[in-house]
Amino acid sequence: MAKTLFELIEPLPDADVLSVTADTMISAPVAESTDELQRGGVFVARRGRTTDGHRFIPKAIELGAAAIVGEDDLTDLAVPYVRVRDSLAALGVLAAAYHDFPSRSLVVIGVTGTDGKTTTSTLIHSILKRATGGAAGYISTIAADIGGQQRDTGLHVTTPSAPQVQMLLGEMVENGLTHCVLEMTSHGLAQGRLVGVDIDAAVVTNITHEHLDYHGTWQNYRDAKATMFHMLKRSAYKSGVRVESDFEAYAPESSIPKIAIINLDDDGARTLLDIPADLRVTYGLHAAEADCRADNVELRPDGASFTVGSARFDLQLVGAFNVYNALAAIAITRALGVNYKHIYEGLAAVQQVSGRMQALDEGQDFIAMVDFAHTPNALKVALEAARTLIAPDKRVIAVFGCAGLRDVEKRRMMAETSARTADITIMTAEDPRTESLDAILQVPDRGEALYRACQMARPGDIVMACGKGHEQSMCFGTVEYPWDDRDGLRAALRGQPLKTLPTALG
Repeated sequence: MAKTLFELIEPLPDADVLSVTADTMISAPVAESTDELQRGGVFVARRGRTTDGHRFIPKAIELGAAAIVGEDDLTDLAVPYVRVRDSLAALGVLAAAYHDFPSRSLVVIGVTGTDGKTTTSTLIHSILKRATGGAAGYISTIAADIGGQQRDTGLHVTTPSAPQVQMLLGEMVENGLTHCVLEMTSHGLAQGRLVGVDIDAAVVTNITHEHLDYHGTWQNYRDAKATMFHMLKRSAYKSGVRVESDFEAYAPESSIPKIAIINLDDDGARTLLDIPADLRVTYGLHAAEADCRADNVELRPDGASFTVGSARFDLQLVGAFNVYNALAAIAITRALGVNYKHIYEGLAAVQQVSGRMQALDEGQDFIAMVDFAHTPNALKVALEAARTLIAPDKRVIAVFGCAGLRDVEKRRMMAETSARTADITIMTAEDPRTESLDAILQVPDRGEALYRACQMARPGDIVMACGKGHEQSMCFGTVEYPWDDRDGLRAALRGQPLKTLPTALG
């Protein structure tokens, strides 16, 4: 794939062409890191919180960058240079232009929220795979499905970078997909990783306490989530055959409407109700006015059942919070016109989501589970769900930590949550980074903490390892060391704890 530099910068409203040769060819993708830059690509220099990308322009040129885009007034570079007002905003547009704006050829459903994003995305994807004959992809915290192929989205990240998002969307279009479910985190939205994506639907699970170390205030965090809903009106309308939906909508004729899906039971999500959309659908368990409401809810150790209107649905996922995730999936797929048969089959097909209430069996006489719960609300609902899996006289043993150099207030909230909800709490390492381990936790070695929990467990109890879920690494100092909670818990169940502390820290 090759384009001229003018073709790439044409969609940028504020590009100031300082030195560009008309026939400059770009033969490799746009990059914001010299580690990802390929010879013939465009290097976008942007300022981050700790590093100024303009410092790496000489290295980018040395590596073979065909052109540079940045914010500084530079006129003496050895390659063409384009100055923009905001490199962060330009990055996504440039990456999208290089891949021919692939999101405009897909029905894109964005999913955000403090908790439940990955499970909700997985459920929507499962339904759409059946409704489209397999022509639906997704990009989530866990992986990306680009059409018959799975791609890793990183050991310890959420939303991929803007160039990576556009590359994955481009591959979906090349593979003949028609729909994409895209998980959108607050960091990804605030850092512009989703700029250049034209979305058709915005789904929010909830907005509770999280990431205040980065966003500063709850309002800023909420506003980052709201960015996805504002993207609806900034996104291009896409032509397509309109299908029958449960909900009335307005959109230009023969176009897909811009749809907002909001959890009416969550106070934080309710704050997004006033953002314009062609069609707004609400869901919930308690709000009587919810458009998509679950009734006759039955929570079981092996899943859940509930009705929406006259339709009955079955889940293989446990806990009331997964009923909420399923309602979000039902609301958006019905708004897109998917029939109940495909919805029922798609929901029932999801047996487990990696690192989410994932049960492990090493022959022990108690339940052992790994869950990604790393916020106060997620920990609360995970432990409440754990309680439903055991007899009234059995115990919930919780093992979790709080990340170093992150939201300090959350530590107290999570400790209080576990003290109220679990019978035994063991606090341990969870990405301490450069912060003192002793300032955060009780048992510094996570492998040892999991082992102690398993040794305490009696027949019929449940041990919950929370906070890491699917993640494949743990950060000590500034280094990511290999770690998987599932491996750590399996080793503990076998009586052979894995050590997690690096030698230098142990």
